[in-house]
Amino acid sequence: MHDLVVVGAGPYGLSIAAHAAAAGLDVRVLGRPMSAWRDHMPPGMFLKSEPWASNLSEPAGTATLAAYCAGRGLRAEHGSPLPIGTFTAYGLWFADRLPLPVEDRAVTAVRPWADGFRVETGDDLPPLPARCVALAAGVLPFASVPAPLASLPPGLVSHSSDHGDLSGFAGTDVAVIGAGQAALETAVLLAEAGARPTVVARAPALNWNTTPQPLRRGVRAVLSAPFRAPHSGLGTGWSSWAWSELPWAVRHLPAGVRAHVAATALGPAGAWWLRERFDGTVPVRLGHRLARAEATPDGRVRIEVVTPEGRDVVAAAHVIAATGFVPDLRRLRLLDPAPRDRLRTVRGTRAPALDGGFESSWPGLFFAGLLTAPVFGPAMRFVHGVSFTARALTRGVERRIGAGHGPRAPRVPAPGRAPARVAARARRSAVARAVE
Repeated sequence: MHDLVVVGAGPYGLSIAAHAAAAGLDVRVLGRPMSAWRDHMPPGMFLKSEPWASNLSEPAGTATLAAYCAGRGLRAEHGSPLPIGTFTAYGLWFADRLPLPVEDRAVTAVRPWADGFRVETGDDLPPLPARCVALAAGVLPFASVPAPLASLPPGLVSHSSDHGDLSGFAGTDVAVIGAGQAALETAVLLAEAGARPTVVARAPALNWNTTPQPLRRGVRAVLSAPFRAPHSGLGTGWSSWAWSELPWAVRHLPAGVRAHVAATALGPAGAWWLRERFDGTVPVRLGHRLARAEATPDGRVRIEVVTPEGRDVVAAAHVIAATGFVPDLRRLRLLDPAPRDRLRTVRGTRAPALDGGFESSWPGLFFAGLLTAPVFGPAMRFVHGVSFTARALTRGVERRIGAGHGPRAPRVPAPGRAPARVAARARRSAVARAVE
């Protein structure tokens, strides 16, 4: 029985695997490496976070985004937006450096079994037995589509995360719902691909992030605002710094406060570098709240909205909901109902209650990423949260194994894993070269 099976091979899953392996745990990691970034983000997107705040985590601290870029003549500089393709290739490079293979296997079920779990996959290989499981499923299972759009036929409505390519919308009227970076950047990319997008948002105005201050500020700048705008992995300002650097402290706030912070902190805003491409290119309808939507006889969409002046109608051939992700255990279908329906949750949310080691109320079941934001705060919505998560979760697994299972048996590689590891690394290297 393995000490830990990590489900998911995005930034959180890969970082957890790196720390768990370094701690001597017998760990397996399952999932398509960087799948959300490779398959669900169209060409032309850029990373909104600063490169120095977007590192995956391993104990030595040397496998950074800057190290990857420096070895390839690429830029990873503060204040310079980084292409999503470069970040994706970095993640694949990180996966290739792990001391264990990332097994590109789709997990179909995680079930309680014996003194742990059984992890089932959609292939002909036997299930994996594990003392502990870390679910790092990413954000895709939690895509949120507003209720008025939910009854539309699938061909007329989609979520922004459904699209790895927007070129198919050329010549098409598309309504993009939302006012955050996903909505604004999707609209720009649609326009640049030859579509006719319109942004529809309930917000009365669009918010834009300001150009980041230099990391090293002069004496005059420091003296003028020494305690007003410290840099952090989630932006400038003391609140951003607290959410970024003190997730362990956030966990000790009242549940209602944590839930509110997770849902509202660092609200919708466009990146500073996108505004020039957006203004004058994409029409915007602000103060428009969705009331209902229906398919018309000619195969289009008719959206009724409520405005400050009354009611209006937006017509389009397709609607893209760039309306974010909501942590909800019910959406995690790969988790067996026995634990899923019995887990304690954070009051006011459908997210699991967790201890300081990211362990849920079901012994041995750990969570990472978006589902943990109502416990540890907004950092868990970003790549910046991987370092804290990987370290704390690994310690939590070690405690669970020590408390519940006694001494571990010596680690013995599964038969045939070495060739699989070599093959997996070769495939990831080929993909990384292609992305670059």
